[in-house]
Amino acid sequence: MREQQIVSFLPSATEMACALGLSDQLVGITHECDYPPEIKGKVVVVRNVLPIEQMSQKEIDREVAQRMKDGLSLYQVDGDLLQDLAPDLILTQDLCQVCAPSGNEVSQVLNLLPKKPRILWLTPNSLEEIAGNVRELGEATGRTKEAEELVAAGRARIEKLAVLTRHLPHRPRVFCMEWLDPVYCSGHWVPEMVRLAGGVDALAQEGKDSVRICWDDVVEFAPEVLIITPCGFNLENAVEQSSKLSTFPDWSSLPAVRNGRVFAVDANSYFARPGPRVVDGTELLAHLIHPELFAWTGAASAYKRLDFLAA
Repeated sequence: MREQQIVSFLPSATEMACALGLSDQLVGITHECDYPPEIKGKVVVVRNVLPIEQMSQKEIDREVAQRMKDGLSLYQVDGDLLQDLAPDLILTQDLCQVCAPSGNEVSQVLNLLPKKPRILWLTPNSLEEIAGNVRELGEATGRTKEAEELVAAGRARIEKLAVLTRHLPHRPRVFCMEWLDPVYCSGHWVPEMVRLAGGVDALAQEGKDSVRICWDDVVEFAPEVLIITPCGFNLENAVEQSSKLSTFPDWSSLPAVRNGRVFAVDANSYFARPGPRVVDGTELLAHLIHPELFAWTGAASAYKRLDFLAA
């Protein structure tokens, strides 16, 4: 009997599948899928329409907004290749048109396939819903036990943090900047991660889409810890984009800047993708917000203190 063949339209779904031991059944991925290492060389069925590697954040924001206004997709699915792969299960989302093929795009793709695969929609807004997605994938692939073990392990690590941060005498003001030009606050599960890690981000949109905000609001909030988490960027790209921050009005007045607590992070690995590594991201936040309480034992490439932006 043929094993279930899976195609992932979503980097976080690819990570989930591999964490459940399904990498051999994963026959197609997106151009953005870069983790874990065993997916290297797998067939790419989804690519970006825009050449974002050569674009500034302002250009990306403008082009994305225009394409969405015009009803155009940001992704190109190789329909011929998908027909050849004949997947039994497609993993996708309907949360963010910028993150992966969604809604109407997936429906159009399905019309091309003679054999209709099952579609698993992974559309979380919180850490609990991310855990729910892991369970759903486990149920859809016969990996229920593995899914429950993965969820339980992540929950135990987060609860260990929460026990220590629940009654802190001081919860620093934290701003997670999800986009720099224009400025966006964080949304969905990231504000929850900040809260569990012992911080307060009053500018964030917990459980909702991230939104554009005025820089003046950031200055007024006066964050004590500023974390640069541009969606879709790794650490190197985040550091590069951060170089312009010192030109922002009243930059040097921010407590985070004065105290040398401005950090860039690998957003792709630990924040932007709703997969297993959001647990690592929460632990990373706890270290950046409360280094006196929490060590960071993960990858050195997870974050960088931006000393060059100090006042």
